[in-house]
Amino acid sequence: MSDLQCAVRVLVARHGEADYETDVLTDHGGSLTALGRKQAAGLAESLAGERIAHVYVSSKSRAVQTGEIVAASLGVGVTVREALQEFSVGAYAGQPVDPDPFSSTFTSWLGGDLAARIAGGETGVEVVDRLSGVLAEIADAHRGEAVLVISHGGVMCMALPHVAGNLTPTFSQGRPVDNCAVVRLDVDDDGWAARSWAGEDVPL
Repeated sequence: MSDLQCAVRVLVARHGEADYETDVLTDHGGSLTALGRKQAAGLAESLAGERIAHVYVSSKSRAVQTGEIVAASLGVGVTVREALQEFSVGAYAGQPVDPDPFSSTFTSWLGGDLAARIAGGETGVEVVDRLSGVLAEIADAHRGEAVLVISHGGVMCMALPHVAGNLTPTFSQGRPVDNCAVVRLDVDDDGWAARSWAGEDVPL
């Protein structure tokens, strides 16, 4: 990241509630439900005082739709960034959702074991690297501003505690991120710090 003498606020939100075209595991699909659209509108309303300069979204349709609703309300643009997407289902594509094949790997990630890998997919290290990399690029482009990022619950819970210097790697255990909940991050020359996690204030 370039020199960041002017702090940047990066608000990372999960997409709104979505329906999916299939009952099997896939990296595709997901359209906002009526409730999801209301959640996105509520997110926009809650951010009206933040002076959001731009909205960045995962390429997944549920994230794009959420971001477009918020951006239209706030009168700002939207940019898709692939690196904001959820972790891949890997070799489990096409298999039933239940029982959850990711449970043991995700538990390992939340426990700090980033070497664990989803079969045919990413390791925790790879997930953290891609999310932290794109967040750094976004922050570098918006010095002195606030931006909104729309991503996904899994990747947020496992990667953001490794991005913010004031969070422990296991911080998200027992702290799920609901639809359209926000993690507030600030970044400057001293690095990244979380200010709040899904409505919970975070001590520095």
